[in-house]
Amino acid sequence: MIDSAHSKTTMGGLVMHMSGFTRRLAGQRDRLLWKLLAMSLVVWITSAAHGQGEQQKPFEPQVGQAGKDVVWVPTPDVMVEKMLDVAKVTPQDLVVDLGSGDGRNVIAAAKRGARGRGVEFNPDMVEYSRRLAEKAGVGDKATFVQGDMFAADVSDATVLALFLLPDNLSRLRDTFFNLKPGTRMVLNTFAIPEWEPDFTDRLESSECVSWCTTLLYIVPAKVAGKWQLPQGELTLEQKFQMISGTLTSGGRSTPVAGKLLGEQITFSAGGVEYSGRVKGDAMEGTSSSGSGASWRATRSK
Repeated sequence: MIDSAHSKTTMGGLVMHMSGFTRRLAGQRDRLLWKLLAMSLVVWITSAAHGQGEQQKPFEPQVGQAGKDVVWVPTPDVMVEKMLDVAKVTPQDLVVDLGSGDGRNVIAAAKRGARGRGVEFNPDMVEYSRRLAEKAGVGDKATFVQGDMFAADVSDATVLALFLLPDNLSRLRDTFFNLKPGTRMVLNTFAIPEWEPDFTDRLESSECVSWCTTLLYIVPAKVAGKWQLPQGELTLEQKFQMISGTLTSGGRSTPVAGKLLGEQITFSAGGVEYSGRVKGDAMEGTSSSGSGASWRATRSK
């Protein structure tokens, strides 16, 4: 027969023992949770600091990196100088680069005293260019804006310094043609489709292995249409800088062929050479007949 008093005492001790054991387990669990929480906090802080360090690392462009409309391949520095030489850049110029990349064309122009502006779609490249301009000491002359080169206003440029693919140049061709007559455009290697350059030069240098041909374009005046001369009517057609047409005088038409270089015009008709300058709706100059006889034409209304 079991003693009930002893049984109660035994059960009470067991309950108290189990209660203490449970409290110890709870304490160990709480300590473990706090340790895990502390470890997680350390990992989070470390990761955040590492991520912040990565964000603060200065951007460095990589040759061949893809952009919106182009792949970035920089023009060799010696070629940049050659292009600016061919364009005859002076401190009076505003040099604009579309798809300006790391800004080297603009910065090099600014070092010559010119003002420069680069238009670049990649905002990281824009900031990178600004840092390089400041480092070169031309941050006040070389500016860079984030934007689409096909929407950029370049009407104030006196020089364009470009390294673009034919597809890009084809899309920009009308923009180029409508720039102020006399604007110089100097390109690396690739010509504007359907538009012959006015001057081409290949750079022979050990410092330039690829992309070493300079092409110069001078935006021509617009002369297509009918012009009145004292001796008759001059009818001209124009394809970029090349002109053709007829000179009608005394009921006889004579073929005309010639060329524009900015505002300068030269053409031949009936064995006579004409040279002069276009100024809006008038052009005037001298001819090879009559010891340099002067001539003047006005655009027909």
